Amino acid sequence: MFYRHLFAVALPLLLASGVGAQPAAGPAAAPPSIPTVVVGPAVSARTAEFDATLQAVRQSTVAAQVPGNVVALLVKAGDRVRAGQPIARIDERDVQAALARGDAGVAQAEAELRNARLAAARARELRTQGFVSQAALDTAETQLQAAQAGAAQAQAARSQAALARSFAGVTAPFDAVVLATHVEPGDLAAPGRPVATLYAPGRLRASVQVPASQSALARHSARVEVLLPAAAGAGSEGRWIEPASRTELPGADAVAQTVEWRLELPASAGAGLSPGMAVRVRFTGAAPVAAAAGEAPAAAPPAGAARLVVPAAAVLHRGELTAVYAAQGDQFVLKPVRLGARHGAQVEVVAGLKAGERIALDPVRAGLGAGAVR
Repeated sequence: MFYRHLFAVALPLLLASGVGAQPAAGPAAAPPSIPTVVVGPAVSARTAEFDATLQAVRQSTVAAQVPGNVVALLVKAGDRVRAGQPIARIDERDVQAALARGDAGVAQAEAELRNARLAAARARELRTQGFVSQAALDTAETQLQAAQAGAAQAQAARSQAALARSFAGVTAPFDAVVLATHVEPGDLAAPGRPVATLYAPGRLRASVQVPASQSALARHSARVEVLLPAAAGAGSEGRWIEPASRTELPGADAVAQTVEWRLELPASAGAGLSPGMAVRVRFTGAAPVAAAAGEAPAAAPPAGAARLVVPAAAVLHRGELTAVYAAQGDQFVLKPVRLGARHGAQVEVVAGLKAGERIALDPVRAGLGAGAVR
């Protein structure tokens, strides 16, 4: 009875003092903040960047000039050849027979020419003695001229047959590297059918199709650069170099409405590169672009149409999706964007953002919701 009374008195005191009660939950820890950056317009000169393809400055596709089966293919892709080196042999029995026929024709014509010369000499002698008429001498002289023409014709036919025989061997026109072969032994070669494609190593150019709307910027650009592939340049993103020369081809493509530019690379930049590689070309010029004589001036872009730039690290790439996380209140919202030219650590945003918006500098953390807007 005594212990029951003691418990009844002590229990309220224990509850009042907090002994035996669950600890009260403290305030939740604030999530770490994610730094942001304000989207602003580009301050650099006007630029335009396009995809391009490397081409060999000197490239040739050698073809057969006589019909016949390919007897032997003497090279393969990647081989280096010297000027005049055989590349393939074509069955030459037909042209060999034509050459033999030409030799026989020459022998026959020379025999007829000797006979005509003797006949003309006899006719002249008999004419001086008065034994033949002038008409007989004229006939002998005419036959001699015909025999001379026949001999020249037979010699020309023989030379043509010898030339055709030389075509049975396809040779390299200059020192080159074999880019590709187009026939195999046993294939039927025909005049004009490609046998192999060759290119002279070391001299390459970038071929870029510039939209006609950007022709003024490209034509009057103060700086032109070519981005070499990473495998041939320094760093994971390659390196930009200036071409040794640039050429704008006259006329535009009627369908694509583009103008081709050819940018020859310096000889020192050709190591490790080969035709067909994809590169990037960047034209940089001041705005507004000056117009040439007789050409409409290029209008400067309106103030609201200035290109915006954001840090390249703030852009999220997931498959075909290119986006940034934009701040809305105290949260981040994913916004797809379309990018333009890259300038070092900055990249142009063509569409998807407006000037003054704030975006997360760490898109991965922003996407995971692992931080608050700072």
